[in-house]
Amino acid sequence: MPNSFTPQHAYTEEFIPRDYLQTSYAAEKGILIGEYTDFVLENLHETFIKGGVRGDTLLDIGTGASIYHLLSACEVFDKIIVSDLNDKNRAEFQKWLKKDSDSFDWTHIIKFVCELEGNRQNSEKKAEKLRNKVKEVLKCDALKPNPFDPVVIPPVDCLLSCLCLEVACKDMKSYCEVLKNFKGLIKPGGHVVIMGTLNASFYHVGKKQFSALTAKTETLETAFQEAGFQIEKAAFAPRVNKSWINVADFGGKYFICARKPK
Repeated sequence: MPNSFTPQHAYTEEFIPRDYLQTSYAAEKGILIGEYTDFVLENLHETFIKGGVRGDTLLDIGTGASIYHLLSACEVFDKIIVSDLNDKNRAEFQKWLKKDSDSFDWTHIIKFVCELEGNRQNSEKKAEKLRNKVKEVLKCDALKPNPFDPVVIPPVDCLLSCLCLEVACKDMKSYCEVLKNFKGLIKPGGHVVIMGTLNASFYHVGKKQFSALTAKTETLETAFQEAGFQIEKAAFAPRVNKSWINVADFGGKYFICARKPK
């Protein structure tokens, strides 16, 4: 267990995106494949494809080098803006965007989402649709009132963030402050969709250990309410497979969709 909160400079200096992708999402052996990714992707499918959360622009904060949490959104938003603090993460994302031969293989995840949508054989078209919808890849700091300073982004229809806030925020007070900042990035009546882990304290990327916020169901819901959002869906599930508990010690996962009042 880490002695202290991992500072930002550790992510910009020591976080290796390809190590993270291999550890977490590699086909059949990634520690988040199956239990975590199924939970997230099924909830995203329900929210975007079936639930009616849609619009012109979706803003993703803390994208990292991942693409999986955007696969349902690309069906219902015209424009997707992705962002991350780490230059190396954005470069890794760009590899996939540009079809670099060295990019991480997301085929197994894309096929799973296509199966949810009833189009098992449509994975290549799905990948191309997402690539076409991503219009900007920006640098961001989730802790700033304007995460993209000095760039100003017009308010969006939906703000998405996956596995970001529990590493950016040192405590739930900080988490709530970030949600308040997010509120200013969203149109009245628009949505915020956040997903992550419960009861975590650390995770590993290669041999490097990073801290994680110990978020709990009650404090998460309170944070959204205090930030002025109306929760429309809050899903929580315990972690079942503990075989990689020494690599990441999270005890569960959550998915929250909330609306900014009009």
